[in-house]
Amino acid sequence: MSRRRRTAKRQVLPDPVYNNIVVTKFINGLMEQGKRSVAETIFYTAMDIIEKKTDKTGLEVFEKGMDNVKPVLEVRSRRVGGATYQVPVEIRTNRRQALAIRWLISYSTARSENTMAQRLAAELIAAYNNEGTTIKKKDDTHKMAEANKAFAHFRW
Repeated sequence: MSRRRRTAKRQVLPDPVYNNIVVTKFINGLMEQGKRSVAETIFYTAMDIIEKKTDKTGLEVFEKGMDNVKPVLEVRSRRVGGATYQVPVEIRTNRRQALAIRWLISYSTARSENTMAQRLAAELIAAYNNEGTTIKKKDDTHKMAEANKAFAHFRW
């Protein structure tokens, strides 16, 4: 850990279509090799697909899906007297959001639909309905924290 002062968090501008900061962060996570226009096209196409498949707005499905995916607890390794314990810890808000974005993107990439927009739309709809691999990852994280609840007194 750095001994210097904390770096300032850079503020992200809201996206032009939905005027939402979380959408911009999601597009930044989706972006590869600095190709923002490609990432924006993928995201907004996915929103159009969601609107066609469901009778809800794309942003509504996206926000509810993100809320469903955000984990509350995780385990962190803590070394005490030669033994390493998995200690359950509550997650900060911005880390919850970052994990949700990361999981949604990685598990939508692993899906079998043809285009990335279709994969992302399918994963967001699954997250909105509380099903799919992203929700399974969140549940596994919570189960791991629940199983190691006995070591909660090692929290720092």
